[in-house]
Amino acid sequence: MAKRILVPLSQTEPAPSFLAAVADLARGAGATVRLLHVAAPTTNIIDADGRVLAYADQETRRVEDEARDYLETIAIALDGLPVELAVRFGAIAPEILAEAEEFGADLIVLGIRRCRRLRLRGGVAERVLRRADVPVAVIRGDRHEISGGD
Repeated sequence: MAKRILVPLSQTEPAPSFLAAVADLARGAGATVRLLHVAAPTTNIIDADGRVLAYADQETRRVEDEARDYLETIAIALDGLPVELAVRFGAIAPEILAEAEEFGADLIVLGIRRCRRLRLRGGVAERVLRRADVPVAVIRGDRHEISGGD
């Protein structure tokens, strides 16, 4: 049974069916869920005249705060479960794998958009599936729903 479940999310509204599946997995196993958002590395923000409007560290803090706010709203939907939050910066698949290792994840749960065929080729989900040292569950959102992940 998975006791540490890593759930990478993009900043889109996850499908209710995806969240329900994650909650069921975690409750059934008595697991801790770590919600992860991977953001692009930040740089200085410069205006048209070359003046620095925000330094990279300021922009990093802003992006991290925004991502944590988003993850906190998702954590609320996982009512009653032990939830941790993490924000990383870099390439998505490698950062997911690094977080899984640091967290000691027993399972990675990826949400993908529903499509006619389950297409993983070339995407983040495929890269994580191929390189992960732990099991990876791929859950599609219901029709007309959007899920986080890929």
